[in-house]
Amino acid sequence: MNYGEIKSFDIANGEGIRVSLFVSGCTHHCKNCFNKETWDFNFGKPFTKETEDSIIEMLSSDYIDGFSLLGGEPFEPQNQRALLPLLKRIKKEYPNKSIWCYTGYLFDDELLSESRARCECTDEMLSLIDVLVDGEFVQELYNITLAFRGSENQRIIDVQKSLESGEICNYTPMNGRIKI
Repeated sequence: MNYGEIKSFDIANGEGIRVSLFVSGCTHHCKNCFNKETWDFNFGKPFTKETEDSIIEMLSSDYIDGFSLLGGEPFEPQNQRALLPLLKRIKKEYPNKSIWCYTGYLFDDELLSESRARCECTDEMLSLIDVLVDGEFVQELYNITLAFRGSENQRIIDVQKSLESGEICNYTPMNGRIKI
């Protein structure tokens, strides 16, 4: 797997201050995607053990609230296989830091059901993610006032509550000040 960028201090892609990884490779090709260069699976740099160690170190600061995973597309099967060990390590070493993930795939219709996104890693990966922003970016539904998403069709899902209840549970912001 390759990645396009790592942000060590990100306040745009999830609540609080986060470390964010932008993976390469996406087959959605949304019109006016903000990160079009990451469609190419070969874009950027190889994701190595040293890259993983660097992310783990960035997460060590007390002021970092969590980790965000973006793309490209984290749920492309070849990316899931590379990301699963990282997510497991984050949850083990930082159990109180949240993991957010942005995907063009729909949680219920594509990640939990048979689709091109599903592979042997999907269920375990979902078990490690706290918040999922799902759905392709749709230019016609673009709304600059939305928190943590670009278009009105995208949902902010509390993954663990949703898995437990068997129905989609919207995420409730931790501090109550952010309107989602």
